Amino acid sequence: MGILNVTPDSFSDGGELMRNGRIDLDKIIARAEQMVIAGADFLDIGGESTRPGAAPVTETEELERVAPVVEALAQRFDIVLSIDTSSPQVMSVCAALGVGLINDVRALAKPQAMEAAARSGLPVCIMHIQGSPETMQVAPNYADVVSEIIEYLRTRIELCTTAGISRERIIVDPGFGFGKSLPHNLTLLKNMEKFLALELPVLVGLSRKRMLGFVTGKSEKDRVAGGIAAAVIAVMKGACIVRTHDVSETVDALKICDSVRSVESID
Repeated sequence: MGILNVTPDSFSDGGELMRNGRIDLDKIIARAEQMVIAGADFLDIGGESTRPGAAPVTETEELERVAPVVEALAQRFDIVLSIDTSSPQVMSVCAALGVGLINDVRALAKPQAMEAAARSGLPVCIMHIQGSPETMQVAPNYADVVSEIIEYLRTRIELCTTAGISRERIIVDPGFGFGKSLPHNLTLLKNMEKFLALELPVLVGLSRKRMLGFVTGKSEKDRVAGGIAAAVIAVMKGACIVRTHDVSETVDALKICDSVRSVESID
């Protein structure tokens, strides 16, 4: 899953696809084409930064950023478009424009988001977050980070099915970096196979994140190797979708994972 952030303030690529505060469709289309050629299966379009400390944006502002992008990419590429949003209005508008997946870091917890997602008929990815982007990294705390997140996701899955979203349409994301300390994140990665108990596809987003910087000492754009290492660990432990800024490098690494997992033993 290639990341297309059309925001001025995302943590590692904020403003790269904008010009004078407005989206630059030529840049976005060129970036999308690079990702498609590199082997992306999804393009995840986001108009609201959810980095630690990020301020929320209005639905109108978010729509002004993402709607033209969804429309342009849907016309040009035969690929699943994902909308990274918590806004019910953005979900509904982008569903009509051609997105194929709703990816919500707040797990459809905003008022009317669950209903909008259900009406859309689209698959959804629900992610765990402790707190909100503005405050989530102040003092994250868990008694047992793995079991608590699994239980949270289990509860959200039940709410989704009650609202009319079938299990076949649900993907789960443990939410690396969203209300977690470095030990929490490393514990999640070490225990990724436990999320398979939910019996749903698992998406992970580790690309360029602060946890990688803490371990490697590298700045955001120098964390490619660390992000690939983390993605490989996650996939070998059962994750099936990797959300990344660095599609070409990640695709190569995951081809090796697939080859190792599929090889038959030689007696």
